[in-house]
Amino acid sequence: SQTVHFTPGPSQLYPGMDQFISNALDKDICAISHRSQAFKDVYEKTVKGLTQLLSLPENWKMVFMPSASEAWERILLNAVNERSFHFVNGSFSKKFFQYAQSVGIDAHKYEVKGGQGIDPLKAEIPEMTELICFTHNETSCGAFTLLEDIYTIREQHPDSLIALDVVSSLPYPNIDYTKIDTAFFSVQKCFGLPAGLGVWLVNDRFIEKTKANEAKGKLIGAHHNLLEMVAKGDEYQTLETPNVLGIYLLGEVIEAMNTKGIEQLRNETDTKATMLYDYIQESSLFDFGINEEKYRSKTVIVANTKTEPSVINKYLKPFGLQVGAGYGAQKKTQIRIANFPAHSVANVEKLIDCLKKFEER
Repeated sequence: SQTVHFTPGPSQLYPGMDQFISNALDKDICAISHRSQAFKDVYEKTVKGLTQLLSLPENWKMVFMPSASEAWERILLNAVNERSFHFVNGSFSKKFFQYAQSVGIDAHKYEVKGGQGIDPLKAEIPEMTELICFTHNETSCGAFTLLEDIYTIREQHPDSLIALDVVSSLPYPNIDYTKIDTAFFSVQKCFGLPAGLGVWLVNDRFIEKTKANEAKGKLIGAHHNLLEMVAKGDEYQTLETPNVLGIYLLGEVIEAMNTKGIEQLRNETDTKATMLYDYIQESSLFDFGINEEKYRSKTVIVANTKTEPSVINKYLKPFGLQVGAGYGAQKKTQIRIANFPAHSVANVEKLIDCLKKFEER
């Protein structure tokens, strides 16, 4: 790529992606049948690699979809008969809540304004809530929700299922998967792939709730019925013709990540986040998008800006750099800087250097 994309998704491609795609063409990956042994081998490699990378327990299953956005609807249809609860602090957590309303669920929420982190312990979660939904990293505003707070909610509501949107944070967070029931992400952010693939993770507790709902006659999905998806997944297959190239490329990136080691990936993410936040602290052009330090995302750094993002990007373009604009109403007043595994320390240093020069003009 001629440009280093610090946009929060689609984002910078993972190093070696050109070779991974070339290898896929050489191996005829794009033309194989999804019922072939060759595809089963691709699927198996990806599933086993991700299981290793995330330290997923044995009682978890993994299925593929065209995007993470679909997981909102699937999770709600499978897990909820009547009532869900949503923590909302930005555009994507709000969409999860709105999806629940649109499929006729009695959806409740605890909402704070964008630019704030969420303290889930302040919420009053109604009795008989079947599903509690968290957005771990709110991509629109750059707010993290603390994992220990999510675990505390689990202790307080042991009968509720917990759903975790990790679209723009995984594999950075070291999640205790015994404390949640389902999680989902898409590949065009932290995994550095071209867009077009979502990954949905579910545990046995979630699957049992789905079975119970189906037994009651509840519609749990016609096109992507989770129980059918899991049954096919156990055979390293999908229900329909999938994004074979995406699943192959994800397996290659995960192999590279496992070779590097998850601890090094996390340490590099911390290092780069510190560099970026230290710069924002000193800057006269930018200030923090998230007020409280403990809620500032490590993977999507958001800053308020006195200069429109389009002007900043026009300056950065000759240097081969691009940052993301703010989301929605903040499109012209914030920048978003992705800090994913594909972004090297050297490129972050280059970005900071160029932004300092822009300020000094």
